[in-house]
Amino acid sequence: MDNLVACLRLARTDFIGPHRWQQLIARYHTPQAALDALPSLRIRGTAPPAPPGTDQVMREIDATLKLGGQFITLLDASYPRLLRECPDAPPVLICLGNPAYLNQQSIGIVGARNASAQGMKIAENLATDLVESGLSVVSGLARGIDRAAHLGSLHRTGRAIAAIAGGLDCPYPPENIKLQNEIGEKGVVITEAPAGTFPTARHFPRRNRLIAGLSAGCVVIEASMQSGTLITARLAAGYGREIFAVPGTPLDPRNKGSNDLLRQGAVLTESAADVLAALPPFPCQESSSEASLRGTHSPSQSFFSFSAMEAEKMTTPPENRTKSASEPENEADENKKIKEKILDLLSYTPLPVDDLVRHCQFSPSMVLTALTELELEGDITVLPGGRVVLAA
Repeated sequence: MDNLVACLRLARTDFIGPHRWQQLIARYHTPQAALDALPSLRIRGTAPPAPPGTDQVMREIDATLKLGGQFITLLDASYPRLLRECPDAPPVLICLGNPAYLNQQSIGIVGARNASAQGMKIAENLATDLVESGLSVVSGLARGIDRAAHLGSLHRTGRAIAAIAGGLDCPYPPENIKLQNEIGEKGVVITEAPAGTFPTARHFPRRNRLIAGLSAGCVVIEASMQSGTLITARLAAGYGREIFAVPGTPLDPRNKGSNDLLRQGAVLTESAADVLAALPPFPCQESSSEASLRGTHSPSQSFFSFSAMEAEKMTTPPENRTKSASEPENEADENKKIKEKILDLLSYTPLPVDDLVRHCQFSPSMVLTALTELELEGDITVLPGGRVVLAA
């Protein structure tokens, strides 16, 4: 419980998003140690982040447990494997139902809220066929295509996953209250939002990220060119997931977005067979021995995209590899020196981290530590592909 409280306090702190949460855990190793370090942090010139009190977090935990929900954190072995791979994986998930579905191969089905009757029929039939083939179906519990996909996945085995934007006790839209309850009983409902959170526009991108991250692929059925559905598809593509699209008549504007995805290389989808043929192999379940070796409190993979093995291969001057016991160096001064060197080397043009390490003349581990602190302080920005630039 103490670890969960610390995880939640860190996750509920202003200016500590998913990426920065992972950075803090990688730097300080435990949630409590990261909390203890917050008073010394300055993020983009603001005052040190102030985490919520333990009492406030305990009230959130009690409210969630009373609803029948449970928490899963990034430090838990049961955290969804595919979602864990995402660089912005949510630090804390709240779920209602059977969390085992979150670690089974899943396919997202999303589309228009004002869907046509034909589009909803396609979504419902496709979901049923995919569930009967052994997949779970993920959608966003919205009107139209989402609702049809959930209904289809509940027809027989009930392998339905609903990602919602608000708290477990704030179903939206109201007409889907009964459907959410049924999914909570037969499948699983998942959210990032604490109990009592009514969904607003800013919450839905988080919901879309859950759909994209949990799914091995994403099927788009009816999406206009400016729809939130395409945002989900772009997120899924950014996570390296397969994108599928059902073709539609060009006379209907609801098909323009999905047809455009086909033009960009999405898999043309008319049946479950098209999806099953294009899905990548799903990773085998982690063995208990592997989980034991990894531990439930290991920090997630570093946000810099090179391994410790690669770092060891980098050339480091002998004088920086070891320190003589007779010549101790003040750690704070040394860390300040590394940060100053990094900032001197960086510009507004992206630079690969491994190139930066080679030019710094300090050990890779020292450079990585300094980079983590510089980003937490808002001085640098980390870009995809392990590149860094000065913050704008």
